[in-house]
Amino acid sequence: MKLSAVAFLLLSFLATSTHAASDSSRLNENTPCVARSPTSGLYFDLRAISLFPPELKNGKKIDHDARNESWYCKGHDYPANFSINVCEPVIEPLTDVVGVDSSRWKNISAYYEQDGQIYSLGEPASDPFFRGRKLVLNYTNGSPCPSDDEMAVSNSSLRRKSAIMSFLCDRDASLSQATPSFVGTMDSCSYFFEIRSSAACGGIALNPSTGGLGPAGVFGVIILIAVAAYLIGGCAYQRTVMHQRGWRQCPNFSLWAGILDFVKDIVVIIFSSLASLLHIRRSPSSSGYVRADTGNRGGFIGAIGGRRGSGRRSELDAENRLIDQLDEEWDD
Repeated sequence: MKLSAVAFLLLSFLATSTHAASDSSRLNENTPCVARSPTSGLYFDLRAISLFPPELKNGKKIDHDARNESWYCKGHDYPANFSINVCEPVIEPLTDVVGVDSSRWKNISAYYEQDGQIYSLGEPASDPFFRGRKLVLNYTNGSPCPSDDEMAVSNSSLRRKSAIMSFLCDRDASLSQATPSFVGTMDSCSYFFEIRSSAACGGIALNPSTGGLGPAGVFGVIILIAVAAYLIGGCAYQRTVMHQRGWRQCPNFSLWAGILDFVKDIVVIIFSSLASLLHIRRSPSSSGYVRADTGNRGGFIGAIGGRRGSGRRSELDAENRLIDQLDEEWDD
């Protein structure tokens, strides 16, 4: 009966937790810049490496140590270097971007400069996804691709530059650090990058401001569940099967009562010992206290015994003298 009650409580809790977790997953999978691995089920939160202007982040001013430039990436054999942001527009204010309307300059998430001109590699996307086991983010709708054949067509059919970013796990890096590297391009139209960061290692809390349960929190929840199952199941067993009432409904009441009595006895012994020690160290003299050692009289007890003994001997001598005097008078 007791085991059945405990099992029922545990199963009920697990079912509730599973239902809550599934609801949380459906809500959190739509969080911007967050992806869920279809193989491991872990969440990958890339917001930690999203950069914002140094004077403003999420509507709040941030400290002066924040970055004031986007993630920098060398082109190596490509005749340009790149600036990239993750899920957000680049920090730098851009103007005169080739083939992009001025109203969209503030929405560019990756770009490079070449021969004094700025080329966009695409606008921000907040929906990273998994291609196999690779976490990928695409930017599209950048500057027109350099092709004479395409230039001859109307602007509506122009191919535009795009960027593909693959994220790799780097556990040695800090959570807010990213290291992009340029992999290459075949036609100066599609650009491929790799970004190393600990944010790509998975299992990161979906909301850094509130956080989630860590290992200690999970362990604490398990302990609380076990204690609750023990108390509720034990009380139900004692009440329904053993027909106990009052405090005796508590599981293992005699054991806990014995432990409580033992603790009370220990407390009484300790306080009694302290009281005895304080009483011994008090002196009946007018001064209140005496030294523990009074020379040749054997310490504190010797001092008391010496003083009291000398008084008693004088009284006995006086009584003996009085008795002898009375005896002499009686004989006469």
